[in-house]
Amino acid sequence: MNLFAQSEKYKKFSTKKRSVVALYFLVITFGISLFAELIANDVPIYVRYDQKNYFPIFKKYLETEFGGSLETETNYRDAYVKDLIHRKGWMLWPVIRYSYNTVNYDLRQPVPSPPTRENFLGTDEQGRDLLARLIYAYRFSVLFGVCVMVLSVSFGFVMGAIQGYFGGLIDLSLQRFTEVWSGLPLIFLLITISALIRLSFMPLVLIIAAFKWMLVVPIVRAEFLKARQFDYVRAAKVMGVSSINIMFRHIFPNILSAPLTLIPFLLIASITLLATIDFLGFIPSMGPPSLGEILNQGKNNLYAPWIGISGFIALTSLLTSLIFIGEGIRDAFRLYAQTDGEFL
Repeated sequence: MNLFAQSEKYKKFSTKKRSVVALYFLVITFGISLFAELIANDVPIYVRYDQKNYFPIFKKYLETEFGGSLETETNYRDAYVKDLIHRKGWMLWPVIRYSYNTVNYDLRQPVPSPPTRENFLGTDEQGRDLLARLIYAYRFSVLFGVCVMVLSVSFGFVMGAIQGYFGGLIDLSLQRFTEVWSGLPLIFLLITISALIRLSFMPLVLIIAAFKWMLVVPIVRAEFLKARQFDYVRAAKVMGVSSINIMFRHIFPNILSAPLTLIPFLLIASITLLATIDFLGFIPSMGPPSLGEILNQGKNNLYAPWIGISGFIALTSLLTSLIFIGEGIRDAFRLYAQTDGEFL
């Protein structure tokens, strides 16, 4: 693809205003969530004490560093520690003085408590700040979807390229394998596996990616089936160029637009699946919360509507922005990706 073609695609994308707005929204919100530790944390960003500089957000310090008597990690929220530091210095706190797992023990109402000036969106059923958890959950969900998408697109592209380029018995065999593999119930497999072992971030990513790659194969296969008949491919074969070089140096740049149109929809599928299994409570906590976990708390605490409403708005806005971005990319490349239930 030359520069002119790329500029034309960008102009086509920019004509869809809602896609452009959705892209700006996603970039801004995800960019903010990337700095979650600087926005919502239960330790200061910077401490100036006794003419020395401390960065608790990056390094743990003992209480004795600030004149305390305990050789344990400093609890900067403790009134005694605050008084020690303020005698010889000062602290710079994040906007939200809670991390995703910080419990507010000073609540004046039973948990989950409603929104206050201290907790802007209220707290969850364990007394943790809901806004802080939403920021971390937003980042976790997007990063999870990106990891699944990268692995799915990479493996799916290779499988589709092999099927489409070689054809014949190889194509037929891999087609039958794909049909059998796609028939396996992913949700039930996840439930079974989670009952046997504790799933962490990467194992869960690998399991989901092992099924989502099949969404990429049909389009890549069709593009390679078409491209292998072109004159430049036949000429390369006559010249003795290896199949690997032909596939990835000659055909790949010319059919790149096909998998690109699938990226937003794969993100949607991955984020939705993560939210679903967390909402159903089948996967134990992997550290940072997910949007599905927050929705599950909203379901379990209907008398605290701020939990469910906050989680619903966050997840809906994320998925809606990805849908609009996907529509813009699809129209820009003038390719119409499948939009069956597997994607949406």
